[in-house]
Amino acid sequence: MGMNAVPTTLPVAILAGGLATRLRPLTERVPKLLLEVAGEPFFSHQIRLLRAAGLRRLILCLGHLGELIVERYGDGRNWDVEIEYVFDGPKLLGTGGALIQALPKLGHVFYVLYGDSYLPIDYQAVGRAFLASSQLGLMTVFENRERYDSSNVWFENGKIRSYDKHEKLPQMQHIDYGLGMFRTAAFASFPAQEAVDLAAVQKSLVTRGELMGYEVFQRFYEIGSPAGLAELDQLLKVSAAPGSA
Repeated sequence: MGMNAVPTTLPVAILAGGLATRLRPLTERVPKLLLEVAGEPFFSHQIRLLRAAGLRRLILCLGHLGELIVERYGDGRNWDVEIEYVFDGPKLLGTGGALIQALPKLGHVFYVLYGDSYLPIDYQAVGRAFLASSQLGLMTVFENRERYDSSNVWFENGKIRSYDKHEKLPQMQHIDYGLGMFRTAAFASFPAQEAVDLAAVQKSLVTRGELMGYEVFQRFYEIGSPAGLAELDQLLKVSAAPGSA
């Protein structure tokens, strides 16, 4: 472990409550986490990645078809991780609302990962950087220049100057990479049991100078679109093949 390791007790909230409309009809009966990638549910690959990074406490924020995930993975012990579940309930709470509802299980500092992201990076390094800062949130950013999706972050001199998924500025060359970290206080001014978009929380932090930017240099993979799903399927099939690195 060494002196610099992040306490492995830091939990990871996984946002998996959306309706995954871009993947219909695949997601009409199967939640996104259970979509098959390289012969297994996507979530199995995500668990392995997090476990290899030393992150073993997973809190799943679920909605649509979430009970199928609970049936499949239970408390996580077969995977050598601990899994807990928080359901949206009758009202869709959005990505921010789902996190606010999960705060009692998440404690003071936690990672947040989108349920369709496969991010092969050093999670511990991100955790150390955030714990060493006094900021309320962290966003990993990647210099995308429109390659994989629409760039939505103006990141300059190590700082996030602007983040907006709808209003594009020419300076936006980076993209929200899909891994965030937060301290509980980041959500203090937002209502519980209401629909809140995580982007609104992040924008409020940018305005107050409380959202730290952490640049990563490995590209991201996602299964949020049919093209992304096919690409990751190919990548993981190759890496699982005998004789591959």
